[in-house]
This record gives sequence, structure tokens and C-alpha cells, in this order.
Amino acid sequence: MVEDKTTEKKSAAESFGEMLKEFGSAVAEIFNDPDLKAKAKEFGESAKESAKIFASRFKDDEVKEKFKDVSKAAQNFSKSVADYFKSEKNK
Repeated sequence: MVEDKTTEKKSAAESFGEMLKEFGSAVAEIFNDPDLKAKAKEFGESAKESAKIFASRFKDDEVKEKFKDVSKAAQNFSKSVADYFKSEKNK
């Protein structure tokens, strides 16, 4: 049973790291900048390694609450970008 919890924590940490890596890559693609792409890749790999280190904290209630805040911020950012492009399209 302990192995299952460890696997679950690693999975959450790895997912978090992958999400950061993909976000950085997507931003670099948007701006089509080779230097930015290299930095985004570097950042993503670093974030992935960092996520492995703090994997044990994913079950902490305080961390769960902070990730809810992160989720809300990401949703707000996404909506803001979508709204921007809708308004630009309508001009």
C-alpha cells in the first residue's frame, strides 16, 4: 500500500513537471523565438526535476489549496487570452 501512495505522488509530480515543460514550449512556439525555445526547454527540464523533489508535499492540505489557486489563475489567464482574441477578431 505504501508503494501505491509513492507512485501516486510521483505521478502527480511528474504531471506537474510535464505541464510546466509543455507550457514553456507552447509559449516559445507562439513567439517563434529559438532562444526562447531553448530557455523554455531548459526551464521545463528544471521544473520536472524540481517536481520530483517536492512530490511528498502534494498531499499536504496547504499545498492542495495553493494548487486550487493555481488552477483558478490558469483558468483566468486562459479566459483572458481567449477574450482578447475574440475582441481582436471582432474589430
